[in-house]
Amino acid sequence: MTKVIMIEDDKEIAGLLREYLYKFNIDLINFENANEGLNALKEDANSFDLLILDLTLPEADGLEICKLVSQKYRLPIIISSARGDYSDIVTGLEIGADDYVAKPYNPRELVARIRAVIRRKALANNDDYGFEIDESKMLVKKDGKALDLTSAEYELFSILYKNRGNVITRDYILENIKTMSYESIDRTVDVLIGRIRKKIGDDPRNPKYIKSIRGYGYKFYEDEN
Repeated sequence: MTKVIMIEDDKEIAGLLREYLYKFNIDLINFENANEGLNALKEDANSFDLLILDLTLPEADGLEICKLVSQKYRLPIIISSARGDYSDIVTGLEIGADDYVAKPYNPRELVARIRAVIRRKALANNDDYGFEIDESKMLVKKDGKALDLTSAEYELFSILYKNRGNVITRDYILENIKTMSYESIDRTVDVLIGRIRKKIGDDPRNPKYIKSIRGYGYKFYEDEN
């Protein structure tokens, strides 16, 4: 499921959007207060796939928040505002936002924009490894060919790939793979890694993609050549 964080002070709008987006496999978590939203990102920005940011927040400058988030995190941003000020739209896009929607917006249009932004971001983040991640379809491709991954394998690969070069602990993996509970009890993280390696053509004795960090976890290689 796509996980979206929103900073929006209108509680009613946020509630209606949450219900609507859930029908499209999008889990929306809203924060009415900008500082609370930023704290959530600070604690675990990697658990979110996209930020929807209202520019007209009562206690904060939305453009400043947009700039801060775009500089600090690899998180796609859709800005929204009822102001309709063209200069704000241009500034927002220039400082890191990926898209803009004017209020009031059609929820179905927002779904399409969320999917499009995530898809573009995934393609932009592709590297020489040849992988593509389609968040909306929970699909991984290698060299243009779709991989036959289970939901748990997809989530684990996605976590590692999005955090290329960073070590991801087993505890973090267990806490953030929602479909892990659907695997039989003997399906450990290590077994999932083994299955993923087999499907992506990675030699566990001399891994090109996923490296084991003894006693800690795993990481997807950043280019170390």
